[in-house]
Amino acid sequence: MTGITVNPGATTAGRYLLALCSGALLAVSFPLPGISVLAWIAFVPLFVAADGVSQRTGFRLGFVAGSAAYTALLYWLNVVMMGYGKLHWSVSGTLFLLLAGYLALYPAAVMWMVRRCEENGIPLLCSFPLLWVTGEAVRSYAFTGFPWANLGYSQYRTLPLIQISDLTGVYGVSFLVAFANVVFYRIWGSMRHKKPYPVRALIMLLLLLAATMVYGVARLTRADKGVTQRVLMVQGNIPQDVKWSPAWQDATVKTYERLTREGCREPGTLVIWPESALPFFLQQEPAYAERLKKLARELKSPIVVGSPAFEEEGGKVRYLNSAFLVTEQGVVAGRSDKVHLVPFGEYVPLAPLLPFVNKLVTGIGDFSPGKSGQVLASSAGKLGVLVCFEGIFPEIARAYVAQGGGLLVNITNDAWFGRTSAPYQHLSMTVFRAVENRVPLVRAANTGISAVIDSKGHIRGVTPLFQEGTLAGEIRTGARGTFYTRFGDLFALLCLSGSAGMAVACYRRRGRD
Repeated sequence: MTGITVNPGATTAGRYLLALCSGALLAVSFPLPGISVLAWIAFVPLFVAADGVSQRTGFRLGFVAGSAAYTALLYWLNVVMMGYGKLHWSVSGTLFLLLAGYLALYPAAVMWMVRRCEENGIPLLCSFPLLWVTGEAVRSYAFTGFPWANLGYSQYRTLPLIQISDLTGVYGVSFLVAFANVVFYRIWGSMRHKKPYPVRALIMLLLLLAATMVYGVARLTRADKGVTQRVLMVQGNIPQDVKWSPAWQDATVKTYERLTREGCREPGTLVIWPESALPFFLQQEPAYAERLKKLARELKSPIVVGSPAFEEEGGKVRYLNSAFLVTEQGVVAGRSDKVHLVPFGEYVPLAPLLPFVNKLVTGIGDFSPGKSGQVLASSAGKLGVLVCFEGIFPEIARAYVAQGGGLLVNITNDAWFGRTSAPYQHLSMTVFRAVENRVPLVRAANTGISAVIDSKGHIRGVTPLFQEGTLAGEIRTGARGTFYTRFGDLFALLCLSGSAGMAVACYRRRGRD
């Protein structure tokens, strides 16, 4: 950023307006509307605003940009907290702004460190991409983790670009987009102020893009070799406000039975019902369990169904958010439990200290996490079931594929979100789980969006929101996994190491001064 001065950023107000502009550009690059090309220039106004400022001002500008982005991206949380958490708008708004402020600390810290690096002779082209990926990686794990809207996810429809995810995960795409932002900023500055054109930086970007696209095209044109399997996602569209009512249990089961019979036309079809499709403990309902087994035998097809479960350990009962596998022979052959729970949705962290806070899922006690990597062995192959927002955590999908899972199954209930952008954002992130591990992913959602995604990230079919129906498709199951499956977020760790190295270098130079 050194050496570029612009009039709009000369005043304090102008700088913060530019930071707000960056936040807005970043927000609209994700669904909805999902104008992904804007992600490649979203940080340029922020760089202009931060040119020559102090580290503290850089922090504040990054915080403003982050606050604008996350407030716009996550507005739907108020729909959830007010509609289903029954919180007063003032409480919901306060909690929402606190979360947005917490998330904004990451771009704020990045910009603080960027300014520190520049003051110590480390150029923006080196510091920003490494620091941005480091921030995303830390956010993905800190305080249970919230990797929602990592920069790379904005590119989920640019398939040649995202194929590198089987090497680097989403972080490789984030790095590339962040790197491009710096190059475009330098190009803009050189054109506006008649300074030397950043030829070397542009060549580096073009080489990175060329290598990425060549690799992507090669992966996209490679034939899939897995076994062909028919799948059927059943979308019951059960209203959230009656979903857990005992009076609706029978009607709910009948809806799923009817839709399954209408949609399942070939024996051996893998049928997927959504998260908590059965809003009761299947273990305690032998009559409903027998109906489910009978349906599987009748259609000669295995069924994966979402239902809460429970276990007794040491005199205590643990409640689980689970998926059961019923074979075509009518046998309950396995259960996969959710391992990454939603804070305040399925349990209340620090509950004794927060007695006034209720979780969103009513009707049963707090859920407990299940055991990781428990694949379901079916006639359709080994299945890795991602329950609800587990689809945004790459390490969970990796664990299933590492255990031999050849198909990822995401069951979810996105009714909480209403007709907002959240279901589209949620879907976009699951595309990467398929590409990262080279296995298809099928998605059954109570109110949508149900989808079929192949191992290259093509979305082969989707359902509309808030309509009951089915989605049939044909996929090829995956094979041995990928480099990413085996080694995980090695690329992110390298970026973290690079960021640590820059921090050490800045500290040493400061000590010498």
